[in-house]
Amino acid sequence: MTSERPETLHIGSEATEVEIDTRRGGRIAQITFRGVELLIGKDSARPLGDPMRWGCYPMAPWAGRIREGRFEFDGHVHQLPVDDDGHAIHGVGYTSAWSIGDHTPTSLELSLELPTDGTWPFGGNAHQRISVDGDGDGDGEEIVLELAVTADDQPFPAVVGWHPWFRKPDRLQFNPVAMYRRVDGIAIDERIDAQPGPWDDCFVNVEPVLVTINGIRVRLTSDCTEWVVYDQPEHATCIEPQSGPPDAFNIRPDVLEPGQTLSRSFRIGLAR
Repeated sequence: MTSERPETLHIGSEATEVEIDTRRGGRIAQITFRGVELLIGKDSARPLGDPMRWGCYPMAPWAGRIREGRFEFDGHVHQLPVDDDGHAIHGVGYTSAWSIGDHTPTSLELSLELPTDGTWPFGGNAHQRISVDGDGDGDGEEIVLELAVTADDQPFPAVVGWHPWFRKPDRLQFNPVAMYRRVDGIAIDERIDAQPGPWDDCFVNVEPVLVTINGIRVRLTSDCTEWVVYDQPEHATCIEPQSGPPDAFNIRPDVLEPGQTLSRSFRIGLAR
């Protein structure tokens, strides 16, 4: 008799607990450090339970919006399903159930076979690893997120990233190099000086992003250079490293040939 697949798993250290929801997008459902919850949970999402608006979820095989869900690749125009705003958004991973791989007290690996249908015609697979690195004393605690997409027998464009919904910070320190100009709410391939917020914008950023949430200092770093910051909600701020800008399939896509992999990492440092 096969036991039922677990819905949530936990990893962590003495100071840090990471709850991962394997069925709802393979996402981090909550990060708790020294008793302080740092993310918007499912029951606090607005609208309630909306999969786009809670936790910290992986975005693959694209991140952000694809304008009108349409892009051209390899001589063909592809149309992806669109949301209520008329755009394809955040990939297929954040609404999918991920398969569980290696699970230790401090790490978890998850994988996802990408579809070959109208939601994503190219197939391939995604893999993520979530781990906690720290000695439990509150100094040097770090959550490391790694995300990769690999092409099988078909080439395809790819972008990966993460979409954390942090509880509203008391402080945000962010020093981007530039930002992408938006047209009709979506980035275009034109960089301008960073403008004052509130934001729902993509930036070029190479420095750590520092936030303070209820006394917890959070240090965000990544090998991604494009970061989306969405701080318009009163209850939350999203700080999203991505391997390319929104609408990258129409701006500047990474193209994976069969067998090639696109991988990035995101580090969430924690201290009190």
